[in-house]
Amino acid sequence: MKKQLFDEVSYSCSKLVTKKYSTSFSLATKMLAPCIRPHIYNIYGFVRFADEIVDTFHSYDKEDLLNRFEQDYYVSKEQGISLNPILNSFVHTVNTYNITDDLVQAFLKSMRDDLSKKEYKTEEEYKAYIYGSADVVGLMCLKVFVKGNEEQYNVLKEPAMRLGSAFQKVNFLRDLKDDIEHLNRSYFPNVDLKQLNATSKEVIVKDIEADFDFAFNNGILKLPVEAKFGVFMAYRYYKKLLNKLKATPSEEIMDTRIRISNPMKINLLARSYVKYKLNLI
Repeated sequence: MKKQLFDEVSYSCSKLVTKKYSTSFSLATKMLAPCIRPHIYNIYGFVRFADEIVDTFHSYDKEDLLNRFEQDYYVSKEQGISLNPILNSFVHTVNTYNITDDLVQAFLKSMRDDLSKKEYKTEEEYKAYIYGSADVVGLMCLKVFVKGNEEQYNVLKEPAMRLGSAFQKVNFLRDLKDDIEHLNRSYFPNVDLKQLNATSKEVIVKDIEADFDFAFNNGILKLPVEAKFGVFMAYRYYKKLLNKLKATPSEEIMDTRIRISNPMKINLLARSYVKYKLNLI
């Protein structure tokens, strides 16, 4: 009973991390069915902490922090408990939904790349990074959505990856200024991001739109009912971000942090809910 109380506290910590770090993801997660919602918070808490280590903790030994975070994860997975509540809750989700270790390892590899790799010069490097930093997160969530149904997982696997890719590429385009000026990173291959032109931007946008279209038609429409509205809400939010980026002149993207206002988020939620209730998705 007391371990159950600690697990509940751990789950609450993962939920708090989600709410504090991403109001948009938190809003979309609230639209998931209560039976799966906590596990998506748990996944987000884990990936957010790892991401914070490599992107934010500049005054500390990032490599040491990431190594210890990874070691603590595997110890807690073996023992079934961690006094780090984020790891404790994530391990519970990993064990409950059989999130395979290849997904966790691919994610940690991309985080480790962020410690030293500053430029992605080839499509292969770019795709490998996105797979580890975003696609596998989509696959972790999909494991929760299908509740162990391997046949359904395999059908929805590629759309989930494409949706994760689209989200990450939107983030790359939106965060150009921070990535280049503060983190000295350049993700898009064969593009001079400091002098982004309209042609290069159009190629990037079309690539993201193709990911979104594939994910929507082949994945979101086929998701279990418990997950469909929440994922659709996240899709609508990122599509709105992309449309705003598309409308922003290429020379201004480096100087503009595209955001979706809170009133617009509520508007998106309301309109998305209407579509969902009318069975339009």
